[in-house]
Amino acid sequence: MKQVFILAIVLSINSLLFSQTVKTGIEVLQENKFKQLSNKNIGLITNPTGINSSFESTIDILHQASNVNLVAMYSPEHGVRGDYSAGDQVNFFTDPKTNVPVYSLHGKHKKPTAEMLKGVDVLVYDIQDIGSRSYTYISTLGLAMEAAAENNIEIVVLDRPNPLGGIKMEGLVTEPEFVSFVSQFPIPYVHGMTVGELARFLNGEKLLKNEAQCKLTIVEMDGWQRSMTFEDTGLPWVPSSPHIPHAHSSSFYPVSGILGELYTVSIGVGYTLPFQVFAAQWIDADSLANNLNTLNIEGVHFRPVHYKPYYSVSKGELIHGVQVHFTNYEKAPLSLIQFYVLQEAHKLWPSYNVFELCEPSRLNMFDKVSGSDKVRLTFTKRWLVKDIERMWYKDIADFKRKASKYFLY
Repeated sequence: MKQVFILAIVLSINSLLFSQTVKTGIEVLQENKFKQLSNKNIGLITNPTGINSSFESTIDILHQASNVNLVAMYSPEHGVRGDYSAGDQVNFFTDPKTNVPVYSLHGKHKKPTAEMLKGVDVLVYDIQDIGSRSYTYISTLGLAMEAAAENNIEIVVLDRPNPLGGIKMEGLVTEPEFVSFVSQFPIPYVHGMTVGELARFLNGEKLLKNEAQCKLTIVEMDGWQRSMTFEDTGLPWVPSSPHIPHAHSSSFYPVSGILGELYTVSIGVGYTLPFQVFAAQWIDADSLANNLNTLNIEGVHFRPVHYKPYYSVSKGELIHGVQVHFTNYEKAPLSLIQFYVLQEAHKLWPSYNVFELCEPSRLNMFDKVSGSDKVRLTFTKRWLVKDIERMWYKDIADFKRKASKYFLY
């Protein structure tokens, strides 16, 4: 009897520890009986991450709501139902489950046109972001806000957690000449905002095209705090794209995503550890791990690894390198880790210059994702992280002051 009682207590504690503590925007909207959308024609921008905690799709929730008229959907990268691969052009189609037309925002048009918005009263945005500037869903959000302003349509953002939390901010703000679909706004690489807060920031600071401002409503979450990572929320994670299969994948994306643009070193895309590893044929795993661990970078440890990628960089080849492990996520300098790896790899194997091994067009993408070519040009003079560290964080204090005016939590 005593053992049964103890087991019951343990199960009760586990239930408290791992129960849902946060309600997303779609759940709050359901609870208030869709009052922000009542008796209006709705256009929905979403993907498979648009679900409630019972795994019901926002598409189906709005379609079934008696006081909501879902008349159109708009598909970002990967498709509204998640049936497109990274970079694939998304085509127009009619969703077979709802019989609602789906317009592509990842093909000829990345921004809804007036024709696509005909008959729409409110645009609704419900997509899980991962907290890094180069992830294209927030670019889609900004373009949708521009279209809403130009066509006098309200936009409603159903807010979701920033899986990196709301405290970490890293990277320089995008310079004007490096604005692109992978760095569309003057925000840091790790931006520290929810999509609702980001929308408020873009609108309030007049950062949309021609300083346009749209009629914007945020359906706020209930229970989210800035100190929370996604695991703290108790919410289910749906892969936001094929290489972000788990909530913790969001934390690793900024660790290697910039370097990954060169396609000269495997970062685990094409293997079972996307964004968690750095490997190549010419790397000696033990030497690189030893060098990196000697640096005593706060919050991380590097473990030697050997693997054969199933696709992408070094497909089918045995390669060697390191896996990144967080020992203290709060202190880890996420986006600088890849530059520490480059620093030590160049020290050990100076004849392998990853910026010379890549296709020239990849340098341009590296710079766009970095937000400036100054990072690459400065770093490669001496291959030392300390030469770019001040530059990398120079905009953070000013950005945080501006952004905090738009915080909701």
